[in-house]
Amino acid sequence: MATATVTSSSLLDNVTRYEDVKNKSASKTSADMGKQDFLALFTAQLQNQNPLEPVKNEAFVAQLAQFSQLEALTNMQTSLDTFVSAMSGERMLNSASLIGKKVAMADTPTLLTSGSSMEGSLDLPLGASGIQVNVQDSQGRLVQELIAGPQLPGTMPITWNGKDAANNAVPTGLYRLSATAVVNGQTTTVPVSTLSTVRAISTNPSDGSVSVEVEGGKTMLLTDVKRVGL
Repeated sequence: MATATVTSSSLLDNVTRYEDVKNKSASKTSADMGKQDFLALFTAQLQNQNPLEPVKNEAFVAQLAQFSQLEALTNMQTSLDTFVSAMSGERMLNSASLIGKKVAMADTPTLLTSGSSMEGSLDLPLGASGIQVNVQDSQGRLVQELIAGPQLPGTMPITWNGKDAANNAVPTGLYRLSATAVVNGQTTTVPVSTLSTVRAISTNPSDGSVSVEVEGGKTMLLTDVKRVGL
């Protein structure tokens, strides 16, 4: 009867050494390590433990607990990524309802249709003893000056009737309102917020933030919108 000779080297051919798996996993960065690597290390440890000195049950339980925790964290990260993506899409969809409406933006050119008026506002937390508002066209030319007397602390509304200094209706185009105020005896520049029509909504893939684009091409974050009008 023929017998097969088995050498020690042939027995080891199909055995995965724990050190090999460990070294292979250790070559990865911490960002690359995942639950599959942990499971491979754990399986290799089970296959290659010394039968005369097996690993204690407590050690196995601790490693299983670590594996369970790692898997739970991985699943949680996946769920959070999915949730963030869903919320970003929902914010984008909800923000689309702003298209065609007007939002308040500071120091930005605003489209005016000939024969209509333009509304704006000034924030005066300390009040003012005098206000001057300049209206400029898209070329930076002065179109009209609006003068107002003393103002109490708070928000001051502004309305420009869309006419120049000669009381003629200005042509359709982009116009910018700028203001100076005398506060405590000092002349200071005050931002003017005007209502501009929203033309587009965009989202930033990196952080999921939503921006609104108004007439004239200027954009602002949705979180910075303080006033919405028709």
